[in-house]
Amino acid sequence: MVNNLRINRDTSLKGLTFWGQWALALGYVVALLFLLVYYQQGTVEFYYRVCAIVTVLASVPAYTWCGVYAKKDGYLTGLGRLFMGWLLTLAALAFVGFASKAGELFSREIILVWAVTSYIGQALLYVPLQGFSKFYQRLLQSDHKTLIVGTGELALELAKKLRTLEHLPLVGLISTDATPLQQMSAPRVVGQQEELLELIKTHDIRRLYITLPLSEAAQIEAMYINLLDANVDVVWVPDLNSLMLLNHSVRDVDGLPAIYLNESPLTSQPTAALSKSLLDKSVALMAIVALSPLLLIIALAVKLTSPGPVLFKQDRHGWNGKVIKVWKFRSMRVHHDHEVKQASRNDSRITRVGRFIRRTSIDELPQLFNVMQGHMALVGPRPHAIAHNDYYSGKILAYMARHRIKPGITGLAQINGCRGETDTIDKMQKRVEIDLKYINNWSLWLDIKILIKTPFTLLSKDIY
Repeated sequence: MVNNLRINRDTSLKGLTFWGQWALALGYVVALLFLLVYYQQGTVEFYYRVCAIVTVLASVPAYTWCGVYAKKDGYLTGLGRLFMGWLLTLAALAFVGFASKAGELFSREIILVWAVTSYIGQALLYVPLQGFSKFYQRLLQSDHKTLIVGTGELALELAKKLRTLEHLPLVGLISTDATPLQQMSAPRVVGQQEELLELIKTHDIRRLYITLPLSEAAQIEAMYINLLDANVDVVWVPDLNSLMLLNHSVRDVDGLPAIYLNESPLTSQPTAALSKSLLDKSVALMAIVALSPLLLIIALAVKLTSPGPVLFKQDRHGWNGKVIKVWKFRSMRVHHDHEVKQASRNDSRITRVGRFIRRTSIDELPQLFNVMQGHMALVGPRPHAIAHNDYYSGKILAYMARHRIKPGITGLAQINGCRGETDTIDKMQKRVEIDLKYINNWSLWLDIKILIKTPFTLLSKDIY
């Protein structure tokens, strides 16, 4: 019951933080619209009032999806999320105006000035509001003195995080027989488990973290029962460091606590798959239209300089391991290998045109059509040949977990230098680690940052 009360209070605080900042920001946006209209026209017509209402309503899902006002963000990241949320709000407003054929009623000058100055004003409000929000949260937490039961590596890691992230005043660690003190720099040990109740009263402890391993479940249960009357929040931090976690989370299943150890980010968030698909397909369609002259020129160059098909189609694993056909401009002479061999530097199979399009990554552009088919995404782990998957899956832990999300044309691994031939286990291991990091931290904003950075990595020396 104590934990439930604490969780509810934390949730309420997060909700208050979001809605408070959102209300001030949207209040400014609506007031600015009315002022601009009144200044130019002398009155605020009904359709402008409807525009304000639609803006407010559309901003709620837009700002929620983009994670605007998240307390963990730095100011630059927060301003980026705010920009994306405002763009989605304007897109929804434009769609409503187009569908209702009401666009002609509005002054383009007013709407343009309003759209730009609204973001500038929200950005100027964001910095002090976010600073005040973080200060207020630290103020609320400043009287919550804490103890950690355990002295192992997990306890030390938790102590470090509490000090740097939540700014909670940590009194120290409680030693138990199950967790001998690690020989490293650590917060002081203030007592033994037998003294726990006395230490809670002496130091006015408001929260207790238990970091005992799963093997000590009986001891954890006994300790919890003993603390029910101690007027202290009890939080169990299970030791899961030995497991390969994937997009893990802790949730409530109709009153039952559940720890999700392995889950696709596209199924853990109800709107994630839809929002990512909309971003992928809209950007892919615009790219196909804009790059169509280049696509035709490259197709013609491939056809005229080397006999064989323009496109190279290869079976690769897609989302959840389903086999898909990945398209590329053919960059090699037609040949028949008994085994799938990665391209290497100075590979004799690569044609002259192929060397150029591989060096500039133009050969990957037909995968925009894979995105439109729904088989790939713009951003995600790069799909490897099935033969390579079969080889590495038995040598690298959680290798096939890369397929819990759609493969991408570009990815976090690619912008971090993991491109080209993976001729050693270590190189592939590094790529897999970054791919899993992407899956664990996926967001639309992360996809957008990767897309922005990708063009600056296309001339990498490791591409051949």
